[in-house]
Amino acid sequence: MKVIRLHQEEKKMIELAVGNNRQAQQQIYSRFSAKMLGVCRQYIKDLHQAEDVMIMAFMKVFSSLQNFEHKGSFEGWIRRIMVNECISHLRVQKQVRFIEDETYLEESDNTIESQLSVDEIQFLIDNLSEGYRMVFNLYVIEGYKHQEIAEMLQISEGTSKSQLSHARRILANQITQSKRTCNGTE
Repeated sequence: MKVIRLHQEEKKMIELAVGNNRQAQQQIYSRFSAKMLGVCRQYIKDLHQAEDVMIMAFMKVFSSLQNFEHKGSFEGWIRRIMVNECISHLRVQKQVRFIEDETYLEESDNTIESQLSVDEIQFLIDNLSEGYRMVFNLYVIEGYKHQEIAEMLQISEGTSKSQLSHARRILANQITQSKRTCNGTE
């Protein structure tokens, strides 16, 4: 019955936060801010900008909290707001450019195994262009489908597939290069 009690506590905390209870809002922020900063950081290279975007997104969370219908994960609802705020921020900054390329490589099920740390992988992802990184994160990390990504980013579905294909190829090449360097073969 612990799960039911935790759900009821979350629901009560949300209700208090809707009523502008600062303590409840602080609890929500404290509970989710670290994870949501990680989400924002996946899209925005600069940590300080990612923090700014996260704070703006939390302001949207609190201003639209009454719209949360308790029909799914509260964390997932917050995460969606974070992702949308990151996309909006990058659009305003005009940092996202998509290559309108309808050709793409078929996605393969081959995974690239690596001895890389999480920080090294994040560094490789950070080095992708904004368009490649955004589509890669939305597809691989967030689990969106190409049609959804195309709608969110206002691009064609083919462009989404192409961006993902190029991002994967670049990452694979970088990982291969990194392995060669670590193995001393280069």
